[in-house]
Amino acid sequence: MITIRDVAKESGFSSTTVSIVLNNAPLSRYIPAVTKKRIERAAEKLGYRPNQFARSLRSKRSHTVGVMVFDMTDPYCTLILRGIENTLFESSYLPILTDVHNERTRFERYLEMLLDRRIEGLIVLANWLFVDINLLGDLEKSSIPIAMVGSGLKHDSMSSVVVDNEVGGALAIEHLYSLGHRKIAVIRGPRTLGDSSPRWRGIRSFAKEAGLELDPRLTFDLPESRDPSSSFQAGQTITQDLVKQKVPFTALLAFDDMTAFGAIHSLNRAGLRVPEHCSVIGFDDVAPSALYTPSLTTVRQPMESMGAQAVAIVLEGINASLAKHDAVAVHRKVAPELVVRESTRKL
Repeated sequence: MITIRDVAKESGFSSTTVSIVLNNAPLSRYIPAVTKKRIERAAEKLGYRPNQFARSLRSKRSHTVGVMVFDMTDPYCTLILRGIENTLFESSYLPILTDVHNERTRFERYLEMLLDRRIEGLIVLANWLFVDINLLGDLEKSSIPIAMVGSGLKHDSMSSVVVDNEVGGALAIEHLYSLGHRKIAVIRGPRTLGDSSPRWRGIRSFAKEAGLELDPRLTFDLPESRDPSSSFQAGQTITQDLVKQKVPFTALLAFDDMTAFGAIHSLNRAGLRVPEHCSVIGFDDVAPSALYTPSLTTVRQPMESMGAQAVAIVLEGINASLAKHDAVAVHRKVAPELVVRESTRKL
C-alpha cells in the first residue's frame, strides 16, 4: 500500500507538506502551485490513494448510508434499490446494503453493526414487520436521519416515502368499471399490512360514488406471511376457491402483481382465459409484469423515484446535522399511475 511517506520520498518534500496538499487542507493555499504539481504527479505515478477510513476517523464523517431491506428476493425491492443506489452514487455516498430476512434478531444485529460503522443516515425498505413497535423504538434511538420507504407510519424522528394507496385502489377499480365490469372479485392485502387499509378505502370510495356493489362473496384477504412469494401462492389458492364457489365474476382486482400472477395461473387451469373470460389487474408494476402472458395491467408505484426521494430526504437531514440545525421529519406521498396492458379488456 502506497503511503504519504512514499509520495514524500518520490516528490522530495516532507510528509507534512505532502499531507497538506493531498488532503487539500486549509494550509494548502500557502503552498506554491509548482510544489503542488510535483506532489500530485508523484502521487499519480505511484498510484497513491487516500486512506478513507483514517480520513473518516479524523473528520468523524464516513460518507456512507445504511440501506436495510427486509427480504431481497421480493421483486418490489429491485427498482427502489436502483433509485437509492443511483442517487447515492451521484451524491458521492456509499450504500451499505443489508438483508434482514424478515428476522427481528437479524434486524437488531445489522442496525447495531451499521451504527458501529458510523453510517451518516439510514434508509429502510419497510414491510409489515414494522407493525412491531419495538423495532421503531430501536430506530428512534439511533439519532441519525432515517427514511422509510413503503411505510406510512408517521413519527417525529423518522421520515417516510409511500405511494398514495387510496388513490391507487381507486384507479384500479375505476379502470375495471370503465370497461363495463360490475361483478368484480377483490383480493385485499393482509390486514396488518399498512398498505391494505388505504387501498381498500380507495376501492370502496369509488364504488360508493359509482353506485357499484362490491359483493362480499367476491372479497378475500391475503393471509399473513413474511414470505414474498406467498402472495403468488395465495393468489392461486384464493382464485381456485373462487372459481369453485360458482359466484359469477368478470374481473379480478389483486392486491399486488404477484397475487395477480397467481390468480391468472388458477384461472388458466380452470379453463378461463385472461382477459377473454376474466380481466385481471395488479398493483406495483414489478419487472415481470410487462413480460407476463398476458402482460399485466397494473397500478404502478414509481419505485425508482421513491428510492431517490428517500435518499434526498436523508441527505437533507445529514446536511442539517452538519450545519447544527434540527432536522424535521418529512412524510411524502407519491402519486401512482395506471398502466394498461393485455390482461384487461372491455366486457
